[in-house]
Amino acid sequence: MRYKDIHSYSVENPTAFWLEKSRLIRWHKSPPTDSILTTDEDGFYRWFKGGELNTSYLCLDHHLEEGRGDQPALIYDSPVTGTERTYTYAELTNKVARLAGGLREMGVEKGDRVIIYMPMVPEAVMSMLAVARLGAIHSVVFGGFAPHELAVRIDDAKPKAIITATSGIEINRVIPYMPLVDKALELAEHKVEQVLVYRRDEDYVMREGRDRDFYDSLERGKPLAPVWVDATDPLYILYTSGTTGKPKGVLRDNGGHAVALKYS
Repeated sequence: MRYKDIHSYSVENPTAFWLEKSRLIRWHKSPPTDSILTTDEDGFYRWFKGGELNTSYLCLDHHLEEGRGDQPALIYDSPVTGTERTYTYAELTNKVARLAGGLREMGVEKGDRVIIYMPMVPEAVMSMLAVARLGAIHSVVFGGFAPHELAVRIDDAKPKAIITATSGIEINRVIPYMPLVDKALELAEHKVEQVLVYRRDEDYVMREGRDRDFYDSLERGKPLAPVWVDATDPLYILYTSGTTGKPKGVLRDNGGHAVALKYS
């Protein structure tokens, strides 16, 4: 079929179109065929109500089950630091499962929010997948954002924890993150008691009672199996830039997001 024909069919028959596409992913519990697209009491559309899944499972465990454990899942190639790392599906699944276990030990549960304030490193990907594995909701905030901007997002999302790094490394400078995090936590009305820190700077002194080392938590964490969530449960909150006012949290659910990503 031509693109225009497919697009026309999807617009004219959205329920039938997305029912077909929903069968491309691995559900823990498939959504009923009569609830592919519904409307809630507030008038918002809800996709795949009644279905159950886990996004971390779809990204990782599913590929292990299909025999892809030794294939590359994540390739990190930084021209700034000259670092090259490749993680197989088996390696990445193990790290994500252990990190999820570490977050569980910190008290993060299904439905809790976790802000991820990190540079573009593999640990940021691990964090997103680990939070999703728990059935919790992650919110990625641009690393290096000013303390006020981070504080605004803390007060809106009300996270149980923050995952961050000691610094971001750019071509001609190093940006210390922890002073920005400290100031944001001071400004925010919502109090975050736990911060998971990826230490890129060995001389950083952890704040006792608040900071935990990223890799200590990962290595000590008990591997956690995926927590099944409803298709309509939130996966993440991503904030708009706020150039025309207060940043607005855009919420994506697990089911609709997974089906759309798989089809794309």
